[in-house]
Amino acid sequence: MIIRVTAKLAKKLHIVPGESLPADENPFADWSSHLFTVDRTQYILISNTTSLYSMIMYGRGITNDWQFLDHITSYIGEFLRDNGYEFIFERLIVPSMRSVAFSKALNRSVTGSMTDMVFLAKVHLVERAAALYDVSQWLNQVPMSSLEHGCAKDAFQALGIEE
Repeated sequence: MIIRVTAKLAKKLHIVPGESLPADENPFADWSSHLFTVDRTQYILISNTTSLYSMIMYGRGITNDWQFLDHITSYIGEFLRDNGYEFIFERLIVPSMRSVAFSKALNRSVTGSMTDMVFLAKVHLVERAAALYDVSQWLNQVPMSSLEHGCAKDAFQALGIEE
């Protein structure tokens, strides 16, 4: 499994990610993550690198790579199960977790899309006081130019069809 972290998140976790690794052959085992702050509260955006299927979790209390891995694996599992992707999580993601590599971002397209999602998330978290789960659900239905104006939810489902 590849976990891509931004410089800001790597600093928080006290890790030095290796050079940018090529995309994992299993698209469900390649995730990008970014730390952002809203009203002095830390959040972490976790996005599937291929489909941009994303979820947001709290960043408070996560201070090293082991805590981070523990939190994101349980959060990804919970979020995917809630959305009907239990099979994908159990069969395609969990086995890849045996070996985890931290890496820098894959490309600017992914980081740019994640920056857009952070902006949208901040608006919903501040102005609408929306719950993290609801913001995550909404983000996955927003059309993204990097997905040819499709949404992340559809792109994630399409990955499953191709397998």
